[in-house]
Amino acid sequence: MKIRPVILCGGAGTRLWPNKKKHIAKQFIDFGGWNLFEKSLIRCKGPLFDYPIISTNIKYLKQIRKFLRKNKINKYRIVLEPSKKNTGPAILSTALIDDIALKQPMMIFTADHLIEKLNIFNKAIKKNVKNLTDKNIFVFGIKPKNPSSEYGYFLTKKKGKINKLTKFIEKPKLTKAKQIIKSKGYWNSGMFYLRKDSIINNFKKYRPSMYKNCLKSVENAKKINKVYYLNKKSFSKATTKSFDYAILEKTRDINAIKLDIPWSDLGSWREISKIFNRDKAKYFNKKNVFYRPWGRYVNLFNGKGFLVKELYVKSKSSISLQKHHYRSEHWLITQGKPLITINKDKFLKKVNESVFIPQGAIHRIENPINKPVKILEIQTGAILKETDIVRYQDIYGRVK
Repeated sequence: MKIRPVILCGGAGTRLWPNKKKHIAKQFIDFGGWNLFEKSLIRCKGPLFDYPIISTNIKYLKQIRKFLRKNKINKYRIVLEPSKKNTGPAILSTALIDDIALKQPMMIFTADHLIEKLNIFNKAIKKNVKNLTDKNIFVFGIKPKNPSSEYGYFLTKKKGKINKLTKFIEKPKLTKAKQIIKSKGYWNSGMFYLRKDSIINNFKKYRPSMYKNCLKSVENAKKINKVYYLNKKSFSKATTKSFDYAILEKTRDINAIKLDIPWSDLGSWREISKIFNRDKAKYFNKKNVFYRPWGRYVNLFNGKGFLVKELYVKSKSSISLQKHHYRSEHWLITQGKPLITINKDKFLKKVNESVFIPQGAIHRIENPINKPVKILEIQTGAILKETDIVRYQDIYGRVK
């Protein structure tokens, strides 16, 4: 029996757009010819998987169909949630549709993760299919590349050939994250691998009310052109809970698949800037290099509402003390040790550290050392032009 891929595609990705009511959902942001949702679709192709099922809402239906057509995926199902209830009801309702056989293995993906080395990932899925039961759940752990407070972690204990999960740790502080890594903890990726009957049995046992309401929402759903429109009245009665809090906190029958592969949920502009820093040669164009008295900048890539640049600040040079009316900026230091000013605060930053410049904040970059500074800058806002600069101080005499 083939594995059923389920793509959770109802999230808004609002962490990337803290000051905007109108924003692009993270999974649909165009990063120069690719987006996370398309990568999720491509991930589900191949002989290992059955046709995909996508859990989403009416807001994203048009975009989802567009990318299904683009990638020539003709066989699929879409389950539309009438209201946002988090991943617990989303996963349960999707599992209950007739397209999924009772004992069919299900691989639960989120639409906004970047997973590389898919051959290793798929090999792990195939290897563990025989270990799935009508009660257990496998979660995917990623070996941390560095301590981070942006991800949750878990610890495991070996039992035969299986890694039994012993503890979840939710987004710890950096000092705690370092201790967890020393204890061989893994990042919790938020991807799940289990059978349909395991989902049913766990919800019946631990969340019977949620199971009852979601079952009714599926039984009374309207099915039109490969889309299940869940019954609004029944679905609205389901408790709003993530799968983690609804089930994983209750059951002890959780195993881990631990992987050492490149992975990110791209949940912050800092994480996105790392991807661009790694692949910036792909985006580089000499026509987009602009020289200034303090050095130069390169426009690497722009999308709707954002612009990615690389700044090169010469030794003993300084960008003017300035502010922007219409944009905020996210900086990732990739070389050197700049002195940063934000309003009344001044501080040094090192390689791989990041800085957020809120819209309207007065700021400056100074390079006091004998080596050049490089910064990857992501601008977000309504106007992303050089005309949106108000200078207060400038050693090159550019204050008007």
